[in-house]
Amino acid sequence: MLGSAKLVAFVSTTDAARSRAFYEGTLGLRFVSDEPYALVFDVNGTMLRVQKVERVTVASGTTLGWQVTDIASEVRALSGRGVTFERYEGMQQDELGIWAQGGGKVAWFKDPDGHVLSLTEVRA
Repeated sequence: MLGSAKLVAFVSTTDAARSRAFYEGTLGLRFVSDEPYALVFDVNGTMLRVQKVERVTVASGTTLGWQVTDIASEVRALSGRGVTFERYEGMQQDELGIWAQGGGKVAWFKDPDGHVLSLTEVRA
């Protein structure tokens, strides 16, 4: 059924200008359009719609994530652009905030509305 359909991802924002600056300027996503109800970005062929809302309800876990080939390099690059990586009590994270477990590594950060985003490096 939906296995061959293209995925559309969603997050919400109370401040479209601030979110556009973050997703386009800080994260480097390709901006597509500013529609009445959402900002639209292309994320390597996947549509991300940042919905314009009056109140954001943040999920308790990760909302969006990217699989990367060199997580340490990506963390350093984003840190240089002002992104702060999260630290979680009880998780063995290195000096960059990267957690290594089993088959990979993960680092978490938040967007301007508090949604938790992640980077993941999977070991081959």
